[in-house]
Amino acid sequence: MVEHFPSIDRSVERSPERLLGDDEIIVVVDDSEDSALLLTCFLESRRLPVVATNSAESLKSILALKNVALVVLDLELPGQNGRDILPELVQTYPDLGIVMVTGSEDLQTALECLRRGADDYLTKPVSADQFSHSVIEVLDKRRLAIDNRIFRRKLQLANLRTQFLHHLILKMNSAYLNAKDLRRVLQTILIGITSEEGLAFNRAFLALFNTGRTMLQGELAIGPGSHEEAAQIWEGIRNENLDLLELFERSSLDLPGSDAVVNSIVRTLQVPADQHHHPLIHACRNRTSIPVYNGRAAVDIPRELLDTLGVDSFVITPLFSPAGELGVIIADNFVTNKPIDKFDVESLEIFGGQASLAIEHSRLYTEMQIKIDELELITEELERNKDLLVESERYTALGQMSAQLVHALRNPITSIGGTARLLNKRVKEAEEQKFLNVLTKESAKVESTLNDLFSFVTDTRLNLKKQPLFDLVRRSVMVFYGQMKKQNIRYQVNLSDTPVVIELDPEKIQQAFMHLIKNSIESMNNGGTLTVFDEIGDNSVSIVITDTGAGIPNGDLSKLVDPFYTTKTYGTGMGLTLVEQILKQHNGYFSLSANPEQGMSARVTLPYSR
Repeated sequence: MVEHFPSIDRSVERSPERLLGDDEIIVVVDDSEDSALLLTCFLESRRLPVVATNSAESLKSILALKNVALVVLDLELPGQNGRDILPELVQTYPDLGIVMVTGSEDLQTALECLRRGADDYLTKPVSADQFSHSVIEVLDKRRLAIDNRIFRRKLQLANLRTQFLHHLILKMNSAYLNAKDLRRVLQTILIGITSEEGLAFNRAFLALFNTGRTMLQGELAIGPGSHEEAAQIWEGIRNENLDLLELFERSSLDLPGSDAVVNSIVRTLQVPADQHHHPLIHACRNRTSIPVYNGRAAVDIPRELLDTLGVDSFVITPLFSPAGELGVIIADNFVTNKPIDKFDVESLEIFGGQASLAIEHSRLYTEMQIKIDELELITEELERNKDLLVESERYTALGQMSAQLVHALRNPITSIGGTARLLNKRVKEAEEQKFLNVLTKESAKVESTLNDLFSFVTDTRLNLKKQPLFDLVRRSVMVFYGQMKKQNIRYQVNLSDTPVVIELDPEKIQQAFMHLIKNSIESMNNGGTLTVFDEIGDNSVSIVITDTGAGIPNGDLSKLVDPFYTTKTYGTGMGLTLVEQILKQHNGYFSLSANPEQGMSARVTLPYSR
């Protein structure tokens, strides 16, 4: 018996064939060949597919093999009659329309059949109009009931999906998404795509672009690896009575079954970003979904992709944000082979939009965290190295003063001292010798003071410790973070992840790097780019500091380490002399070179064995 549904005024003419599905039929069950032939011919004249039989047993066989929409059932049949089989049909096939036909005009019999679940009751002889009206009404009522149930189910699913997406949005808005949280959110979205109360796809694959956006790589997948595994997973979910919102709180690893097979498949997805004609890259670049049916789509589908997924019908949905393409979600019905319609594609795009938001949210959080870490490092380094900065400035000022004093005073003082000693040997009078001795003694003091002042700048004492070299370099750059921001200088520190540990004096080496970095920054008064990178050789490691500053106007690099040489664009000679002295103490060296286009490069090389 079809579920009763309130009558609706349908102004559009009901076409009989539209009341049946593509594979649905009508069965006429009557032991009278003439009656069965008459009813069958009438239905065929209305272009309705029909099968005739003469017993309850043969009807059961047809019901087991065919998709039957309506049974025209005679009350009197050989063996089991229509009245007896009626309750069984109503219980086993709730969507089956049933019209009882009999030669008896007994009202009580008719009422009993209707109470037992029949949709209508006709008495022989049946007129064409009466039979047509009964069949159309029952089929129409049946179609309305089925459509109503489907519509209510869609509303229920839409409500569940809305709640699911609402929970996702709340999670993304209530917490920052680190890499671990992002993976769990993406995993939850894939569960929503594959759950029966979600989008009901069988499998879902996620592929994302790498950091440099040069490769699209498979990251995560949810779904069964076989029909048997699918049955186990779905049975486990039914046994636990999990709905979509409960699945939201569960990881796929907590669910019955496993995703080992699909995750092994997704890891084989590797597509270079420059393969613009590949459907995965094409979907990303054009930001549009690509449905694939029987291996065909609006773009060429490579055989390799079909073989990897093991299906020829699926949908590719792009993930993107204002900042650029992020990746794709691939969904299919590997187990059920259910066709993918437009509504499925649109629903998948909604879930893909949430995945895109989660990825962008996590990216922004990561960038913010990097900035916070930089600021914390800057604050820590400034606090730790404020004395070193003061000392560095002191060395710079002292270097300039020493250069000027040594250059201006050493030769005159040497001449005065030498002349006094020569006169002391020639003058015999004691009174004059006394004054010459004072002059000689004081000249020697001034010379000694100048030597001590120069020696202070080039202190040779070392406090050697084993230190990670790259950490010292990073901290040296961060010390000048504020100055670089003020001068609109961009910086790039591209150092290897491989740690390089060297025995050195950390304060002196950092002081050397700070001198070179400061010189580079001071050469870029109008902004520019500071780049620091490493080159690791077999027996040494080099740190290269490049800038886009003014460089050396006259191009004479040989004079830069002269203690008395200075330029306005690249520091003082005394500072570079100090750098050279520190590196010699560490059995290293440094060199300066002009960049091909603009600026200077300073290369610091230290001995290092891997």
